[in-house]
Amino acid sequence: MAGIAASDADVVALLMRQHGEIRNLFDRVEGTAGDERRAAFRELVRLLAVHETAEEEVIRPFTRTSVPDGGKVADERLAEEREAKELLSRLDGMDADDPKFLPELRTLRLDVMRHARAEERYEFNHVRRHADKARLASMATALRAAEAVAPTRPHPGTESAAKNLTLGPVTALVDRTRDAVRKAMGKDG
Repeated sequence: MAGIAASDADVVALLMRQHGEIRNLFDRVEGTAGDERRAAFRELVRLLAVHETAEEEVIRPFTRTSVPDGGKVADERLAEEREAKELLSRLDGMDADDPKFLPELRTLRLDVMRHARAEERYEFNHVRRHADKARLASMATALRAAEAVAPTRPHPGTESAAKNLTLGPVTALVDRTRDAVRKAMGKDG
């Protein structure tokens, strides 16, 4: 595990750190303009898409089968993720300098932060209680593997491990090709 921070060997610690990164990216997007805002937003879109897909593939199935009332908890988180993906998808089609962009972004931020708090409060604590250290480490490894091949854009309607595993490779290839083309054309970083 060389190169992996000790805290990243625990799936819950890894996800909590990513929640902090997401909060910081929202700050960067809101605090900049022009090309800098567009680049920060591209980074935010990518992190949110990859993060949520990996949670859907690794955390939700564990929650559903191993946590008391896990089906209900997982379904609530998946519904929140779908709503956020729909808003993120709309924002992804807007110009970051559009006057409607920041108000929509702030709505997304509130939704995403509410979702993160619900995960931290109603799901992650239970994951820790019902998984030993080795299981938390193996889930962290699985999460990083899922992130490495996850789509980099929001795809509402794919909020399940089965749909992500079926549709994910194709959408990830399309998204990552689109990212490479945009970068090559200098459209964003």
